[in-house]
Amino acid sequence: MDGRAAIAVNSGTAGLHLGLLASGVVPGDEVIVPSFTFAATANSVALTGATPVFADIDIDTFTLDPKSVAAVITDRTVGIMPVHLYGHPARVPELLEIAKKHDLKLFEDAAQAHGATIDGAPVGSFGTFAMFSLYPTKNMTSGEGGIITTADPGVERKARLLRNQGQEIVYQNELVGFNARMTEIHAAIGREQLKKVLAWTETRQRNAAFFDTNLEGVVVPKVAKGSTHVYHQYTILVGEDRDGFQQALRDDYNIGSGVYYPVPNHRLPSFQRPEDLPVTEQAAKSVLSIPVHPSLTQEDLDRIVKAVNTLAKAGA
Repeated sequence: MDGRAAIAVNSGTAGLHLGLLASGVVPGDEVIVPSFTFAATANSVALTGATPVFADIDIDTFTLDPKSVAAVITDRTVGIMPVHLYGHPARVPELLEIAKKHDLKLFEDAAQAHGATIDGAPVGSFGTFAMFSLYPTKNMTSGEGGIITTADPGVERKARLLRNQGQEIVYQNELVGFNARMTEIHAAIGREQLKKVLAWTETRQRNAAFFDTNLEGVVVPKVAKGSTHVYHQYTILVGEDRDGFQQALRDDYNIGSGVYYPVPNHRLPSFQRPEDLPVTEQAAKSVLSIPVHPSLTQEDLDRIVKAVNTLAKAGA
C-alpha cells in the first residue's frame, strides 16, 4: 500500500490511540470525528487527553459530511478522523481539501474497510496514519489485533516505540509506552487470513449485488462514484419501526441482523454532548444490517430477500 509501513498492535483501539499519540495529538487539542460509529473512534481521541468533536454524516455513505466538519473547526482543531463505515470509503478528497485549507492532519479509521478504494487508491493510503481492525467480526481477522499504516518515518518509529513499552532496544526505554504488541500467534492467524480476504471480499460484493437487485421496500446501500465498497456490513434503511422490523426478522424468519449503531457517540453517558446532528440521529433510528458474509449460500440469500421484502410490503 503506497510503500507504507505497517505496525501490528493488539487491537484496533490500540492502533487508533497509538497512531494519534505518534502523530503528535496532545491534551488541549481537538480532533473531529463522526458520532455515528463505534465508540472506539472517539475513545481513542479522549485517551490522548484531546477532545473528540462530533460532526454529522451524510445519509448516503454514513460517513462524515465535509460541510459539517468545516463548521466545527476551531483554533484548537489539529485533525479530522473519518471512519470508512460499513466498508464504504469516507469522502476523503473533500476532507483533504478542508485539512489542507486549515493546516490539519487527516487520520483514517479504516477498521471496517479492508480493500475499499477511492478512485483506485486504497483507503489507508491518504492520512498521516490509518488503522485497520483485525477483530473477529471484521472482513479478516487475526483473532484480535489491529494494524497501523503510515508513510511518515517519525510516526512509524514512535508508534513502534509506544507499542513496546517505549523501547526499541531492550531495557533502553526512550519514552513511556504501552504493552500493545500483537502476539506471534495472532500474527500467524492474520498472515493466513491475508491470503483469503480478497476472495472473501469478492463474495461479499456478489452477495451485496444480489440484494441490490432483489430487495424491495427498503433503501439499499449507495456506493459513491469512484468508490469501492467492501461490505463489512450490508446496511439498509427501513421505515418507521426499525426495531419491530428487526424483531420480526428474528422471530418470524429466524434471520439475525444488527443495528450499528443505536446510540450516537455524542449521546453516550461517556460523552453527553449537546450537538445537533440530525442525520446521525436519523440513521441511528433507521439502519439495519442484514447478513452479507461470504458463508451465505444462495438459499440463504433467497430466504433473506423473501423475508425483507415480505416485511417491507407488510409495513412491519
